[in-house]
Amino acid sequence: MSGGAHIDPSNKKVALLIAVLAVVLAFSETLGKGAQTAALGYNIEAANLWSFFQAKTLRQTTMRTAAEGLEAQFADDAGKAAPEAVKKQIDAWKRTADRYQSEPETNEGRKELAARAKAAEAKRDKSLAAYHHYEVASAAVQIAIVLASAEVITGVAALLWASMTLGAGAVAFCLIGFFWPTAVHLF
Repeated sequence: MSGGAHIDPSNKKVALLIAVLAVVLAFSETLGKGAQTAALGYNIEAANLWSFFQAKTLRQTTMRTAAEGLEAQFADDAGKAAPEAVKKQIDAWKRTADRYQSEPETNEGRKELAARAKAAEAKRDKSLAAYHHYEVASAAVQIAIVLASAEVITGVAALLWASMTLGAGAVAFCLIGFFWPTAVHLF
């Protein structure tokens, strides 16, 4: 032996495994944070859209109530017809209430807002599912790194096999989170 300590070649393989596991951990953590941030953004978007939906509902109800109230005012006087200006106002309020129900040109009617909010909720749910898979992958790979490190110290081969199995599972969960986040439900 020359000046340096002898390194067991099997430890080099374990060190390489630990390095690969660290890369998997970096990917799972980065992808997990991205999915978590996206889920938060989609949740805020959905909440904003539902708030806008509620505001449109209040406006629509106000317009309908005003139109119905004005109609009722003149309906009580059987012999008295509503003046033309009043009829025009009632019609304008009814048109506005109908427009609040659906506005395809602006995508801001109640119908369109509900569809947009539901789409944001679906994106949020997909991102949360992916996030959970990445979190499981991160936990598995962290344990795998600890087991591989313990194998270097103890020389117990079972620890290395357990480490490799957990590492493979972590890769699987990363792939599930990336490609099929809603296919497997864990939580």
